[in-house]
Amino acid sequence: MSKQKAHQKLNQLTAVLMMAAAAALAAPAVQAGAGPSGPGYTYEVPGQLGAVAVNPYKIAPLTAVIYNGGYVLKNVSVRIVPKQNGQEIAYKVGDNQAKTYGGIPVFGLYADWRNTVEVEYDRWQGDQMKHIKETYRIWTAPAYVETDGYGARDTGFFNPEVKKVDPEFKDRLYFVNNLGQLDARSTKTVWNNPVGGALQWNYSPQNTIIDTTGEIRWYMLPETIYSFDNIWYGGTMMGFRQEADGAMSWGYGQRYAKYDIMGREIFNRRLPTGYADFSHASKKIESNGHYLLRVASDGYKRPDNKIVRTVRDVILEVDGDGNVVDDFRLFEILDPYRDNVLKAIDQGAVCLNIDPAKQGKTLTAEELAKQDQNDHFGDIVGSGAGRNWAHVNSVDYDETDDSIIISSRHQSAIIKIGRDKKVKWILGSHEGWKTPYQDKLLQPVDKNGKPIKCEGSKCEGDFDWTWTQHTGWKVRSELSKGDVIYISAFDNGDARGMEQPALPEMKYSRAVVYKVDQKKMTVEQVWEYGKERGHAWYSPVTSLTEYYGDKDSIMVYSATAGAEFDWKTFSYTKFPSPVIDEFKWLAKEPSVEIILHGAEGYQAFPFDVKKAFHP
Repeated sequence: MSKQKAHQKLNQLTAVLMMAAAAALAAPAVQAGAGPSGPGYTYEVPGQLGAVAVNPYKIAPLTAVIYNGGYVLKNVSVRIVPKQNGQEIAYKVGDNQAKTYGGIPVFGLYADWRNTVEVEYDRWQGDQMKHIKETYRIWTAPAYVETDGYGARDTGFFNPEVKKVDPEFKDRLYFVNNLGQLDARSTKTVWNNPVGGALQWNYSPQNTIIDTTGEIRWYMLPETIYSFDNIWYGGTMMGFRQEADGAMSWGYGQRYAKYDIMGREIFNRRLPTGYADFSHASKKIESNGHYLLRVASDGYKRPDNKIVRTVRDVILEVDGDGNVVDDFRLFEILDPYRDNVLKAIDQGAVCLNIDPAKQGKTLTAEELAKQDQNDHFGDIVGSGAGRNWAHVNSVDYDETDDSIIISSRHQSAIIKIGRDKKVKWILGSHEGWKTPYQDKLLQPVDKNGKPIKCEGSKCEGDFDWTWTQHTGWKVRSELSKGDVIYISAFDNGDARGMEQPALPEMKYSRAVVYKVDQKKMTVEQVWEYGKERGHAWYSPVTSLTEYYGDKDSIMVYSATAGAEFDWKTFSYTKFPSPVIDEFKWLAKEPSVEIILHGAEGYQAFPFDVKKAFHP
């Protein structure tokens, strides 16, 4: 063969290879591979964009991202096709959100299911903007939850029972913050220098979002951010709130954190030195980006010169960068030796430190004094800093006068405190308050403003105080204006009337709304629910009552209702079955009722998927 013909053959072969390579790059191949000559990619590209990544940030297995494939996407919308008789989830995605995730964020997948996901988007193709509709099939693994190995529960997360959902509420999604197992690995460490604190409070996380058919549409797999046996990454996850930007903030143990619902970390910080033991409550002040965190003092020198870690009695304010702005040291603002409620509450149910062997038992003045004499400190019911005298379980912020509103379970009181650290008012029984608190006590009135007579801790008519309550929060509606503020609370009901009833089955819980006139220093009870449900709806601990403006509704979570205990075997025969109820404003009956059988609940609230992706 001549050199000329050889060159022609070589040129022809080169052209064929180049054309084949160009075609391979241009075609939407399902899979491509790297050979020995260089790098490549081996992932599937199932549509007109890039690959699909399930659980892209490692903590939200029922989310995914459809990567943009190198395109700039605009006007994105997503629809998760529901199962038969299921609930549709559909939302729009902001253009900046599509850039943040590098593609289309997919939220609300079913677990252990080949989900059908419909997406729409605009993208440039050549010199034209194209509107494209696609369908993706995304498979997910079964939902996973930690177990203690003993079979105390017969379910993973819970077994939902949907009792009622009115049409107006069918699009609801509920974020459910429940408590998982206590594990042998989670209870080995306590603070000992100084003494006290609540480090041992360490239930495994169990956080989900359910739809109104009871299906789990999101859950947290916390392994990358939580550890049973690491004091800096352990602790009970509590205080979840969906912020104005759609992301979730909360705290656990020695940390407070913020992540978006896809699992992307915004921050995850240790508490500042000098503070310890976050639990129960976190509140963002939207006007300045500060956070209010319910913590404790990590080394408080008492008046008797003993140095202790305090228990659930400090409100810490930090700015957006984590710098300490202020703190409210409640053992200096309130009276830590007011023991009226401490002597009346059921020692078998001190929040989540549930000890059925002590059910119905109370503390005497002598027993409280003995604790003080013997220097018994820590997460125990008792008076004075270093013990669980206050048990603050919620904090809210009133921007109208730069004040905080706290719920103190072990004082059975909702209290407003100003920036000057002075008490503005106290919503609770008048028993046991000394000077200077007596003139801060709200006076009960009826709907006509007529004073209601109270003797001791019991009042006439339909009015009642809250007892060992949770979530004393401001109702953010047009009703709260000027000197008038509405307050919602979950009245757990233990030690009602400052006593234990003759039979445990006589106890009941209430969701309640009060109208407070801050100028007249009066309080009117405007709504209650739960008394008529009796002991079956009774939650000795935890729970929530909160107003939501989008549907002008009151959300209630009776979070530890329905438990039954066998005194012979000292074990649960029936685990709690928390109840989600949502009411139209001041309605007598709920529009929604969902029971979560086999769970130990803390709080639950509506989750806004549209806000999460803020188009």
